[in-house]
Amino acid sequence: MAKAKTQFICQNCGTVHSRWAGKCDGCGEWNTIVEEDPMGGIGSGPGKAPKKGRPVTLTSLSGEIEEAPRIPTGMGELDRATGGGFVRGSAVLIGGDPGIGKSTLLMQAAAALARRGHRVIYVSGEEAVAQVRLRAQRLGAADTDVLLAAETNVEDILATISEGKRPDLVIIDSIQTLWSDTADSAPGTVTQVRTGVQAMIRYAKQTGATMVLVGHVTKEGQIAGPRVVEHMVDAVLYFEGDRGHHYRILRTVKNRFGPTDEIGVFEMSDKGLREVANPSELFLGERNEKAPGAAVFAGMEGTRPVLVEVQALVAATSLGTPRRAVVGWDSSRLAMILAVLEAHCGVRLGQHDVYLNVAGGYRISEPAADMAIASALVSSLAGLALPADCVYFGEVSLSGAVRPVSHTAQRLKEAEKLGFSAAVLPAASADLPKGSKGKWREVDSLPDLVARIAGSRLKAPTDQEDG
Repeated sequence: MAKAKTQFICQNCGTVHSRWAGKCDGCGEWNTIVEEDPMGGIGSGPGKAPKKGRPVTLTSLSGEIEEAPRIPTGMGELDRATGGGFVRGSAVLIGGDPGIGKSTLLMQAAAALARRGHRVIYVSGEEAVAQVRLRAQRLGAADTDVLLAAETNVEDILATISEGKRPDLVIIDSIQTLWSDTADSAPGTVTQVRTGVQAMIRYAKQTGATMVLVGHVTKEGQIAGPRVVEHMVDAVLYFEGDRGHHYRILRTVKNRFGPTDEIGVFEMSDKGLREVANPSELFLGERNEKAPGAAVFAGMEGTRPVLVEVQALVAATSLGTPRRAVVGWDSSRLAMILAVLEAHCGVRLGQHDVYLNVAGGYRISEPAADMAIASALVSSLAGLALPADCVYFGEVSLSGAVRPVSHTAQRLKEAEKLGFSAAVLPAASADLPKGSKGKWREVDSLPDLVARIAGSRLKAPTDQEDG
C-alpha cells in the first residue's frame, strides 16, 4: 500500500512546503511550518468524483445600483470605524491583543442592536455560556434578547443559526477555535481556519446576515493564521491599546464599504467600554505646559482631527553610541529628523541620548508630525518651554524644507475649539481658514523654526498672517 503523502504548511502565510524546515521560504518566519494532511479539506479525499457545476445567471454592467443597507449599532465610535454601521451580508474581521476588550466591545454592540429590535446571535468558542453571562451582567446587557451559544464545530454552528428567522448579526468568537469535519487537521491550523471562515462568509453572502469574526493576533500584532483570511472578508478592524492606559482605539485597515483611515476611541472602565467623543481632551488631560521638550501635534485620523502631546528628552551621554528610544512613532523617521537637524540646522545631537514619547500611548502614523517632533527635540536640548497655546504640524523634507499637509482647516479648527490660539504650520498651505480667530506662524524651512525656538522668539504674532 502506498504511503500517504503529507505536506507542510506555514501557519503565518500559508506557503506549502514539500518537507519540514525551520524557516518559511514565503514569509521568512521561524518555527511556523506544521505538517498537515493534504487529503483533508472541502472536496478532497480518495474516491470522490469531481462535482458537476451549475450555471449561474449573467448580468450586464448597466443595471441599477442599490446602495448596501447598513445596520447602525447606535455606538457612535463603532459606527464611525465601520463607515456608518455593519453592512448586511458582509463579513468583518476584528483582531486585537488578548484581554484588550474585543469580546467586551462585541457584547456591547450585540446588546445595542438587540435593543433596536435586531436578531443577534453570539457564538463563543472560548468561553462557556455561564462565563459569557457573567460578562453580560457586568456590562448591563443581560436584559437584552441576544441569543447565546457555546460551540466550535462549523457544521453545528451553521445548522443552529440557520434555524428560524434569519439573524441580522452573527458574532463568532473566535475563528481560531473553529473546526470542521471536512478538514483533517487540528483546530487553529491554516486549513481549519480557512475552511471555517469560508463557510461563514458563504452563509453571510447567501442569507444577507452580517458576520463578525474575532481573530487572535501574533506577537507582532498581526492577525494569526493565513493572510488570505484578511483578503476574504469585507472589512478588517484592529482593536488597539496599551494595558497601562485606559483608552482603546478601533482602527480600520480594510473596508470595502467605507473609508480605511477612520478610528473609534473608547475608554475602558469596570462597566465596559465608554465612547470618547473628543479624543483630544483625553490625550491632553495631564499636560505640563511649562516643561521643555513638549509640543502639541495637530494630527488627523481619517476625517477626525486629534490633538496629542509629543514629549522629547535630550540628555548628554558618556556612551560611545547614544541611545534612541521611541514610543508611539516610527524610529526610522526619528533618525531622519535628527539627521536633518544636524545637517541643515547645526543642532548637534551625536553626543546626546534621545527619548521620544507620544503621550497617552497614542501612535502617530502620518508624516505631518515631523515639525512637532523637531520642535520638541530643540526645546528639550535648549531647555526652553514652547508656548502653551501653540500647536505644530508639517512634513519635513531631507533638504530641510517644510512641506504643506492636508486638512489644515480641520486641524486649526480643532485647536481653536480646545483653547489653542496659535499654530506653527507650513507656508503656502492650501486650505487656510478665512476669518479665523486663531493666529498662526507660517514657516518654509526647519532652520527658521529652530532659530525662533532657540531665540525664544516663537510667539503668536499680533496680527493674523494669511501668507
